[in-house]
Amino acid sequence: MTGKHIELFLVEGIPLGITTAEIAGWTGHVLSGPRADLADILKRDEAQRNGAYLLLGSDDDAVGGTNCYIGRTENFRNRFRDHNAKKEFWDRVVLITAKDDAFNEGHWGYLEARLVELAKQASRVTLRNDNTPLGRRLSEAQASDMEAFLTQLQIILPVLGVDVIRTRAAAQPQAPSASDSPVFTLSSARVGVRAQAQLFGNEFTMLAGSLVIGAWTGTGKAESTQRAYASYRAQHQKLVADGSIAIEGKVGRLTRDVPFTSPSTAGAVALGRSCNGRIEWVWEGGNYADWENRGLAL
Repeated sequence: MTGKHIELFLVEGIPLGITTAEIAGWTGHVLSGPRADLADILKRDEAQRNGAYLLLGSDDDAVGGTNCYIGRTENFRNRFRDHNAKKEFWDRVVLITAKDDAFNEGHWGYLEARLVELAKQASRVTLRNDNTPLGRRLSEAQASDMEAFLTQLQIILPVLGVDVIRTRAAAQPQAPSASDSPVFTLSSARVGVRAQAQLFGNEFTMLAGSLVIGAWTGTGKAESTQRAYASYRAQHQKLVADGSIAIEGKVGRLTRDVPFTSPSTAGAVALGRSCNGRIEWVWEGGNYADWENRGLAL
């Protein structure tokens, strides 16, 4: 696996403030910052270039808890004055530019369309774009340049906490190796659950097509259990509401890959009860804990 040297700079010296990000040897440049700092962002050199951008806003009712608008512009200052006046949902902005203005309007039109396409594939946010942008026609060489640029974006954006275009292919871009996650299975014939999942990066991802419980009805007796069950129920209900789980009788079928913070959370949402995911998710070599401990002399 090839390592990446990523340079992050906290412009104001504080986390979650204006931040720049670059990859060594890459022509791209990414700037992220809160809406409250928009005036300072638009004073920076990056805002004088043309490029693409993301507007991000937290929303409990959105897919992944995030609304997102993807656009491109030849003048960030004018465009963002308009967005600041007319779009209320966003609280964070990400500017994507190229050093020395290496790309023209056609390149950025191509990138905008590909960003929207990948965001739809990833299904991690609710897109607020009213129209699907049409990609600009580029030469074979220019399109290749932009795809290479996009590959680097898929690496650097998650480092900034932006998972809009984080797809399964982006998380595992190379041929499988011995250290890559196997496909784990979780089954319960009694409730009709048969789910599959893999670990991609730091996310335990339940795969599209998995069968899960149709309705999460557990309550629990102890107060701590009741709180945990309420959280699992809310996650399940949200996945149903946003279409990620399609109800088919008494079971639900995942319509997309759904990332979770742990195998236990994924298992609980799937089974409708608490779950020790390290034990209950299994593969041909044992359970998740066995795989997690591979190569350790315990």
